[in-house]
Amino acid sequence: MNLTLKVWRQETRDSKGRIEVFPAKDIPSEASFLEMLDIVNERIIAEGGAPIHFDHDCREGICGMCSLTINGIPHGPESATTACQLHMRHFRDGDTIWIEPFRARAFPVLRDLVVDRTAFDRIIEAGGFISVRTGAAPDANTTPVPKEEADRAFDSATCIGCGACVAACKNSSAMLFVSAKVSHLNNLPQGRPEKNRRALRMVQAMDEEGFGNCSNLYECEAVCPKSIPADNIARLNRDYALAAARNALT
Repeated sequence: MNLTLKVWRQETRDSKGRIEVFPAKDIPSEASFLEMLDIVNERIIAEGGAPIHFDHDCREGICGMCSLTINGIPHGPESATTACQLHMRHFRDGDTIWIEPFRARAFPVLRDLVVDRTAFDRIIEAGGFISVRTGAAPDANTTPVPKEEADRAFDSATCIGCGACVAACKNSSAMLFVSAKVSHLNNLPQGRPEKNRRALRMVQAMDEEGFGNCSNLYECEAVCPKSIPADNIARLNRDYALAAARNALT
């Protein structure tokens, strides 16, 4: 496959970015998107140029590091697929591909396609924990969990914190991410003692980081590589409203 890449280049967080054009020649159709970038980078380095910087780690769709906007869509055109799991067979020979970093005020660009997503870490620190004493690892059936609640918690726990939901939202809202993290713990017996405090603190941290408000347009759900449902947002709104009311009465 022979492709044309139009890639966002930016040397530092404070420098002005630009689009640069790179040829991507003789790319195997079975290569992943990141492997394609590896091939292009090897050629750029061989010619004495600076490689395209991008984030990656596991390349197995688990870590959430591969935060690329491909042709205007976070993680690219395939649904429920991370950029590292996207393969070049989904593109056509001769295509022009636009590659940019995730865009959000809370995700400043560090260099090229690399963004700073530590805002997510600070949101988790605000309430993504339980304080119950766990001791040694308990047997799996020590604390019974109804299957419906366990399924909801597990579905929420699949969030990998990639930030695609933020990049897709016109307001750069992090509600899908926050609601997944809150629902994960609030649906489990071990997480319920901090349920109210968790909802209040994590939403407050989200607002302090500069993320926008949810407009219920569901772009977040559409681009989520783990298909986190927007139902979590409604659940978070309910938990937050109840927690705020109880906090006002105490």
